[in-house]
Amino acid sequence: MSSGKPRIAKDYDKLTEELINQIKLEYPFGFEENLISYKDAKGNKISALPFESEEVYYLVRMTKAEAQKIIEEDADYNDEGNLREDFAEEADSEDSEEEESKDDTPDEDSGDEEEY
Repeated sequence: MSSGKPRIAKDYDKLTEELINQIKLEYPFGFEENLISYKDAKGNKISALPFESEEVYYLVRMTKAEAQKIIEEDADYNDEGNLREDFAEEADSEDSEEEESKDDTPDEDSGDEEEY
């Protein structure tokens, strides 16, 4: 982990589609086996998936059960829980389309992030 990057804990369902696609490429065989545990500021045990982007180090909060459900319900993963081989090509084309259609207004902070 790079020490100079901001560290953010965030729920999976609050991530952008672009970030989710990056996470899928980082974890093509699912998330469950890569979860780590840590204690939050209140001392509660939290389960999360570590992910480092170019700008931020994320801990994506999810339980093992949630990790299994996400993969089971995601059409980008096959019945064995592995990322489809053609996903990377599709994600690249979707990301290109998103960049072309973005406006310059910043996203509002939904208050679901916490630095750790």
